[in-house]
Amino acid sequence: MRTAVDEQHHHAHALAARPEPRSLRRPSLSPREVEVLLQWLRCDSKNTVAADLYLSVGTVNTHLARIRAKYNQVGRSAPTKAALVARAVQDELISLDEL
Repeated sequence: MRTAVDEQHHHAHALAARPEPRSLRRPSLSPREVEVLLQWLRCDSKNTVAADLYLSVGTVNTHLARIRAKYNQVGRSAPTKAALVARAVQDELISLDEL
């Protein structure tokens, strides 16, 4: 018969032995990709992001496309801005209070 401590240890060991579920895998975003993503999530204008970060709008779009591709690679599709907001919150890149 297992004690409560044994049960907790067994459960923790079983969780550690399991590979991380695909749905929880984080993409490897570069610091600049994170910066562009967060700036875009805080404002609604790619033009503003471009001006604030001294980039062209095309470069902002390229960063966002790469971010979406990286999320797709780990099985966490983010085709819309709302989906990118959800991913950023899930990955603790930004809190709801910061939006």
